[in-house]
Amino acid sequence: MAGRLHRGLGIVSAGLGLAEIIAPKQISRLCGVRRHPIASRVVVPLLGVRELGHAAGLLPGRQPSLWIWTRVVGDAMDLSLLGRALADRRSDRSRLAAATGAVAAITAVDVLAAIGTTRARSRSRRGSMRVEASVTVTRAPEEAYRFWHDLENLPRFMDHLESVQMTGRGSSHWIAKAPGGRRVEWDAEVIEDRPAQLIAWHTVDGAEVKNSGTVRFAAAPGGRGTEVRVELDFSPPGGRVGATVAKLFGEHPYQQIRDDLRRFKQVIETGEVTRSDGSPDGLRARRQVMQHAAAPQPAARR
Repeated sequence: MAGRLHRGLGIVSAGLGLAEIIAPKQISRLCGVRRHPIASRVVVPLLGVRELGHAAGLLPGRQPSLWIWTRVVGDAMDLSLLGRALADRRSDRSRLAAATGAVAAITAVDVLAAIGTTRARSRSRRGSMRVEASVTVTRAPEEAYRFWHDLENLPRFMDHLESVQMTGRGSSHWIAKAPGGRRVEWDAEVIEDRPAQLIAWHTVDGAEVKNSGTVRFAAAPGGRGTEVRVELDFSPPGGRVGATVAKLFGEHPYQQIRDDLRRFKQVIETGEVTRSDGSPDGLRARRQVMQHAAAPQPAARR
């Protein structure tokens, strides 16, 4: 939901910025300041450039809290300019009043969005751990995205996951393997989905295991395929469940996510995970074979 709001505000900024640059006279007339040539020739185009800057910051989805606050600052500037125009007798005060009301409403939306985003970011940082890793695969971004977009594929290369089941449009139920044969479960929802570019999800309210993640897909330099970058945040709870989750994610979560991405590369490029003698699964399998070979065999019948 938050991702859609940020993207929506970015689209609004892009549309308004283009309009202010392409048709500044019409925008000035619409706002009731048509008798102010400096406004239409200088001020309005500059405001358009500012709005395009907001759009460039919001649409990629990086640091949305910062860019929404810049919109709030811009709204304050707009209200100040409109207030000065209202005091000028040459202005069309009825149109200026309508424009001021519209900007005030937009300001309220921006302020609420900025406060909500800042609080959410603060909550996620409190007691959380952030892990980032990347891998390059010899597949097109569209193919890598399609594979990851089917969340039920994740247990194929993420060792700690037992299953991921889609429960609705964008919602899913996750089951992870924990030490001692136990399981940890939670529900999550996709909050942003851009084909061949980005998938972001987080746990729903009330989940014992709070986590969120983003996976980005970008064409690798030199036509080498796709760079897949994963950003994962998780906040283990306290008590026995917290200790279990800490063990679940391991003492070195960065190494774990790197191992997961290595297996993802193998699966999407070859269709399976290669088990070597040096990997835990490979060592386990080799030990079982040796034990079987050393076990006494039943005497052959004569």
